[in-house]
Amino acid sequence: MNSFPAKFEPGHADVSLSVAEAMPIDDFLERSRAIVDTIATVIDGKWSAIDIALTVLLAEGHLLIEDVPGVGKTMLARALARSVDCSVSRIQFTPDLLPADITGVSVFNQSEREFEFKPGPVFANIVIGDEINRASPKTQSALLESMEEHQVTVDGKTYVLASPFTVVATQNPIEMEGTYALPEAQRDRFMARISMGYPDPESEMAMLRTRATSSPLDAIKPVVGTAELASMIQTARIVFASPAVEQYAVDISQATRRDSELRLGASPRATLQLVRAAKARAALDGRDFVLPDDINALAIPVLGHRLIPSGRVGVTVGGYSGETIAEIVSRIVAETPVPLGARARR
Repeated sequence: MNSFPAKFEPGHADVSLSVAEAMPIDDFLERSRAIVDTIATVIDGKWSAIDIALTVLLAEGHLLIEDVPGVGKTMLARALARSVDCSVSRIQFTPDLLPADITGVSVFNQSEREFEFKPGPVFANIVIGDEINRASPKTQSALLESMEEHQVTVDGKTYVLASPFTVVATQNPIEMEGTYALPEAQRDRFMARISMGYPDPESEMAMLRTRATSSPLDAIKPVVGTAELASMIQTARIVFASPAVEQYAVDISQATRRDSELRLGASPRATLQLVRAAKARAALDGRDFVLPDDINALAIPVLGHRLIPSGRVGVTVGGYSGETIAEIVSRIVAETPVPLGARARR
């Protein structure tokens, strides 16, 4: 794991995505499969969760994993981080956590007679935020600037974060004791939200056998370096999305804002991240162009956590009904016509 410089300088970053070169698609797929296979040694039977987690990483978005305790949320986040040889930090969110505990603080250096910035754990390529909704809204908001602008401002000075940069956060259902609901602005920063769910009987039996004496996390070795990850992200970025596909994504987002069952629809940021995630999914499928199917497959994990239902919809996990929201998104996608030419390759 990379370490911080002895004296942190503004603008320090590990790898610049702007200069990273896209890698050949065969190399991209080989490294992607290596990451998936590595995570699968720890997470049994959760291929969909692994796939979306990797999609978000390659789209350089942020992932929110929401579910009840003990189903492998943190395990997935740690396995994803360990599969890449880059700087990783973990923040355990608690009610007494302060914003400075995340971003860092300026400390007076007696020998040099000046203030010196001590970077917080947010200065890493992959930041694991464990139980993010156990901290107060004030502390949660410390991540807003870093997640959107990849920078941190402390005492009037702006410090650029490492690149690539991804936050993988876990949270428990809002009705559990000691939790705070994430503000709408915070949820909107996350590209996708997933739930782990309970394992099937076969996967749970396999877990009992493989973890009887040791944790499989101890055996994970990085299979992709930071520079390689940057190249993979660049490969996903240059995937072609036709104007018709982009219009399809816009139409779906616009429909959520008009739907009578929703009080708050998808933001423009949601539309942008939906297309970015679709590009990463297309690359993982070995394509250099986006299909409407990529948009459809990601609509629920990318849009669902950003939508707020009207008073007629029941409230359950996370302050909203996950199943009902999923049904609403599915209906909107089904009712939104695919623009002519959206299925055509460039």
